[in-house]
Amino acid sequence: MSREQRGPNEKLGAVLALAGISNAGLARRVNDLGAQRGLTLRYDKTSVARWVSKGMVPQGAAPHLIAAAIGQKLGRPVPLHEIGLADADPAPEVGLAFPRDVGQAVRSATELYRLDLAGRRAGTGGIWQSLAGSFAVSAYATPASRWLITPADSSVAREAYSSESSGAPLKVGHSDVRKLREAAEDARRWDSKYGGGDWRSSMVPECLRVEAAPLLLGSYSDEVGRALFGASAELTRLAGWMAFDTGQQEAAQRYYIQALRLARAAADVPLGGYVLASMSLQATYRGFGDEGVDLAQAALERNRGLATARTMSFFRLVEARAHARAGDAHAAGAALKAAEGWLERAREGDNDPSWLGFYSYDRFAADAAECYRDLKAPRQVRRFTEQALSQPTEEFVRSHGLRLVVSAVAELESGNLDAACEQGVRAVEVAGRISSARTTEYVKDLLHRLEPYGDEPRVVELRERARPLLAPA
Repeated sequence: MSREQRGPNEKLGAVLALAGISNAGLARRVNDLGAQRGLTLRYDKTSVARWVSKGMVPQGAAPHLIAAAIGQKLGRPVPLHEIGLADADPAPEVGLAFPRDVGQAVRSATELYRLDLAGRRAGTGGIWQSLAGSFAVSAYATPASRWLITPADSSVAREAYSSESSGAPLKVGHSDVRKLREAAEDARRWDSKYGGGDWRSSMVPECLRVEAAPLLLGSYSDEVGRALFGASAELTRLAGWMAFDTGQQEAAQRYYIQALRLARAAADVPLGGYVLASMSLQATYRGFGDEGVDLAQAALERNRGLATARTMSFFRLVEARAHARAGDAHAAGAALKAAEGWLERAREGDNDPSWLGFYSYDRFAADAAECYRDLKAPRQVRRFTEQALSQPTEEFVRSHGLRLVVSAVAELESGNLDAACEQGVRAVEVAGRISSARTTEYVKDLLHRLEPYGDEPRVVELRERARPLLAPA
C-alpha cells in the first residue's frame, strides 16, 4: 500500500540516477531485501515509477528497504530525507542511544528489552521488519568514542520508589545478579552448540525483558549495581551475537550498543572490550574492514595493562580479522603474530573472565585460517584449518561447521576438488543440525565458488545434500 505526496519525488529520482539504478533494478533489490527479512514483496518498475513521478510513498518497511538498497549501491548509509521519504513511518531509534547519564542508560536498555521475541510491541507491526537493512556501521562511532573517553561511571547506585509491575520498590541483591550470570552461562553453551536461531537461544531476549529489566529499574547499592550492570551487559551482548548469527544485523547493532553502555556502568573494561570486539566482527563480516580495525583497536587501547593475556590475544585476533578483510596483509600478519604471542603467555591460573571460556589455540587457528582465506593464501589456510579441526566438536558445533567450510574453500583454491567437496558435505551435515544463518551463508559462498565445476558428480551430490538447508523456511 502507499499514500500520495504532492508532486513528483525529485529527490528519489536524482539519487537513483546518481546510483545508476533503473526502476526495475530498484524494485528487484527491494524485493530481495524484503525476502531476506521474511517479507513477500512484489514491486516492479511501475511501482518505482509511481514513487518517483507521482510521489507515492510505500508503507511499512518499504521506505527503509529502498534506502538500504540504494545505500548498498552507493556504499554508504542513505537517510530517508535524502530520498524524499522522510514522511514515511520512521524506523524506531530504540537501542541506538549511548546516553551519558546512567539513569537514561537504564531507560535506553530497558526500552530495547521490551520488544517481544518476534520484535513487536503489543498492537504494532514487526519492529525488526521495519528496520530491515537499517544497519549502519557509522552508528558505532559515538558509542566507541564515549567509551574510550570515559569507560566507567562514577556511581550507579539507584533508589527506586515504585515498580512498574507492582507499585512497590524492588530491592536488588547479589542473588539476583547470580541468576542473570547463570542464565548468561547457559545461553553461551546453547549458542555454541545449537546456533543463535535455536529456541533455547531465543529465550535470551525474554530473560532480558522479564528478568533483567525489572532489576535494572529497581533499587541497588553501587556495589550490587556494578555487578548487575555487568551481568546485564553479558546477556545483552549475547542477544546481539545471536541476532548477528541469525542475520538480524540491525537488531544485533542495537543490542551491542546497549551492552557497551551497560559495561561502562559496570566499570568492566575487559567486558566493554569484548563488546567492541563483537562490534568489530560484525563490521568485518559486513565488509567494513577499516571500521572493524577501529573498533578492535578501541577494545585494545583501554585494556593495555589491565586485561589478561588471553583476553588481549583475542582482541588482537579480532583486529587481524579486520585487517585481512581490508586487504592489509602486513597489518594482519603483525596482529596474528601478536595474538599468538599473547596466547603463549597465558597461564592456567590467570583470572580470565568467564565469557572467554571459548577461546583457546584452536579458535586462534580457526580465525587465522579465515584471515588467510580473505588474503587468498590457501596454503596458510590449510595449515591453520588442520589445527582448528583437530579439536573435539561436541561443545562448539557451529564453529566446527564454519571451519569445515573454510577448509573446503582452501582445498578448492589449491585445486583439490574432491577434498573440497568432501569437506563441504561434512559442513552441510553440521549446518543441518543447528540454526545459524551465518553458517548457511558460508555454505552458500562455497557453492558459489563451486559453480564453474557444476557438472562434476561430487559437486552435484554436494548441491543436492545442501538443498534442504538452502530451501526457504
